[in-house]
Amino acid sequence: MAELIDEANERAEFNISIAIANARINHDAVSATHCKGCGEPIPEKRRVAVPGCTMCAYCKSDAELKLKQERGL
Repeated sequence: MAELIDEANERAEFNISIAIANARINHDAVSATHCKGCGEPIPEKRRVAVPGCTMCAYCKSDAELKLKQERGL
């Protein structure tokens, strides 16, 4: 039971950290035109929706998944 509570707390902390990071986005930041992960062009819709982005959605998703795995979430 304690393990479930610990896991829930870790997930909650992770979600809070993501929300804080999203709130701190500089909406005037200039997005990269090409992904630093794969080198492919970043679609205009993503560059507008996520100011300051440096990765395409696929590479960013992959990077976030790896981070979650490293943290054991």
